[in-house]
Amino acid sequence: MNLRDKLRSLLVRLYARRVEGHLDHAQVPKHIGVVMDGNRRWAKAAGSTTAQGHRAGADKIEEFLGWCTETDVEVVTLWLFSTDNFDRPQEELVPLFGIIEDVVRSLAADGRWRVHHVGTLDLLPQGMQRTIKEAEEATEKVDGILVNVAIGYGGRQEIADAVRSMILDAADRGTSMEDLAESVDVDMIGRHLYTGDQPDPDLVIRTSGEQRLSGFMLWQTAHSEYYFCEVFWPAFRKVDFLRALRDYAARHRRYGG
Repeated sequence: MNLRDKLRSLLVRLYARRVEGHLDHAQVPKHIGVVMDGNRRWAKAAGSTTAQGHRAGADKIEEFLGWCTETDVEVVTLWLFSTDNFDRPQEELVPLFGIIEDVVRSLAADGRWRVHHVGTLDLLPQGMQRTIKEAEEATEKVDGILVNVAIGYGGRQEIADAVRSMILDAADRGTSMEDLAESVDVDMIGRHLYTGDQPDPDLVIRTSGEQRLSGFMLWQTAHSEYYFCEVFWPAFRKVDFLRALRDYAARHRRYGG
């Protein structure tokens, strides 16, 4: 690292400390959703392979969760693999599945996070299904941030699964379709979502400059704040995270008064 880069790095750290020092922890979002976008573009810009880009993105996750712990966040939802991603070529999917499994194992082994899967488990390879179930069981009693790992996840699919679950529950209770139709409301559907017993996201962060949700938590984000960050996910820094929290707090105070 040359002198100019060292100076830039020092200034960024000093600025991050300043932002953190002015952060009101009472205004910190309790549930943050993250669309971790830009791994492939980061790899291309760095002259690396796609797999190396996904690995760099995976390595960022525990660092990000550490920042969340420092700022009293309680729930984090990480979108690791969407249902649309199944259309990618096998030469990309095979190493990506291995990287995702490594992420899940690492989160469970860390001891600070409670892992919960959101998505359609049956769509995933058998080995990944076992890894996810083992991680959930191993961290079930951990008193730390609840980390939702969204793998094989799609927002429309979640709503369809919620409606299906609601109908099957009614059938098990012997409830007629007419009675079910009369009793359906927003709260009932919400209880059957993958995150049915969790608070909705207060803040959704998407990296890489894309300004859309791509189906991420369609139901739960009806009242969420969105923060779109230009940097690719592997390059996401603590100062970027703090800026997102500062932006959220400013909007939160404005809307509340």
